[in-house]
Amino acid sequence: MSGRTPAERRLLERFSRHVGRGINRFDMIAPGDKVLIGVSGGKDSLAMSLALVERRKWVSVEYELHAVQVEWREYPLSDEEKTAIDDFYGALEVPFRRIQAGIAPVSFKRKFSCYTCSRNRKRILFDEAARIGARKIALGHHMDDIARTTMMNLLFHGEVATMMPVQRFFGGQVSIIRPLCEVRESEVSRVASRLHLPAAPNRCPNSDTNQRRLMKEILRMASHVNRHAVSNVYGAPWRINADYLPASAREGPAEGPA
Repeated sequence: MSGRTPAERRLLERFSRHVGRGINRFDMIAPGDKVLIGVSGGKDSLAMSLALVERRKWVSVEYELHAVQVEWREYPLSDEEKTAIDDFYGALEVPFRRIQAGIAPVSFKRKFSCYTCSRNRKRILFDEAARIGARKIALGHHMDDIARTTMMNLLFHGEVATMMPVQRFFGGQVSIIRPLCEVRESEVSRVASRLHLPAAPNRCPNSDTNQRRLMKEILRMASHVNRHAVSNVYGAPWRINADYLPASAREGPAEGPA
């Protein structure tokens, strides 16, 4: 990705180092890892891809990157959007593949939901990771996404649970990693805008009405009162106050964000 101005290069380096904080804190990428990037086509996955490529220039850890985009047949990208994303990964020299699929499995009979969409996408990503021999799948969830998930679990599921920066599946055979976990959405948006990343719009029909949108608004309002609201919710699962929990929940949490 040549031709960047000095200001753009500084912006990218600073962003990549911020992404690196989460990667290092949670030991996401080890030497020799093959990492499959899950590409939505939005700003988050594109900015994450750029940071993962940039980071390889100044860390001693060598790792291999591949990228795959799951395109739902019900909500296809335009030819122009596909070409722009293809060219983006070509310039990054990251092997890229696009998989077309139905948004729900053929055998699915229940009422469709955001959970169903997410689960089906993960299933396809797991299959692709197995095909290329990757044990890490990188998704572009940032700190705000994780905070919203924590709030959703509390308000709608009645449980204290979060979206883990590293989540292991199948007995540890494959892990989902979230390199943007320590980065705010506002920084991702700034990078995507100033570096002119070819982000495609979100075509999800529920994007303006789902629970995640509501959590975004609640945290936005809370941030007007306390600017640390999002980072506080993000870090709360690692700061459990056992004195104010039932005795059955008083097992200390694992070490995590300060």
